[in-house]
Amino acid sequence: METDRERTRRPGGRSARVRAAVHQAVTDLVAERGYGNFTVGEVANRAGVADTSIYRRWGSLEALTMDVAITWLTTTSPIPDTGSLEGDLRAYAANVARDVTGPDGPAVLRLVIALSTAGQDGMRARDAFLAERAGQLQTMLDRARARGEQPPDVLEVVDHILAPMYIRILFGAGPLTPDYADTLVDRLLGLKGPAEG
Repeated sequence: METDRERTRRPGGRSARVRAAVHQAVTDLVAERGYGNFTVGEVANRAGVADTSIYRRWGSLEALTMDVAITWLTTTSPIPDTGSLEGDLRAYAANVARDVTGPDGPAVLRLVIALSTAGQDGMRARDAFLAERAGQLQTMLDRARARGEQPPDVLEVVDHILAPMYIRILFGAGPLTPDYADTLVDRLLGLKGPAEG
């Protein structure tokens, strides 16, 4: 007979449902109130779990929010593998544009930014999020190099693709259309001039 511990470890079991409920509670609270304006107890109440469960699993609100951000990043915006650098970058830019304009995208972006002002734990969580994304991007660029292509470095991808999109979302500086995402890739690859609306 299956034990409670085995059930909680099974993918898709109670543990996965609790994690999903807690993650959604954090995302919703960030969207409604902003980071720093809610407690672990409020997350637990909204998720329908005990706050002790959250502390036992994540240890702190900062660690929980880092997990939320990294999970959102890796599940909603995986790094593509199309077989070419240009194809990968176009698919990546399109995915980012779709994800950051989705229902949880702006809240997660604000969450990552807010972690910078949440003390040492917050900065560690922010740095872990950024390191996770940089590592994923590096894998994509390393694959291109192994194929004999000449990829940009990670910071160039950040400067030319991520930063303009994030600024548009966070400051309402313009829409993220598929054409805009493609133009950012063109500019990075030196195929066109400055990106347009």
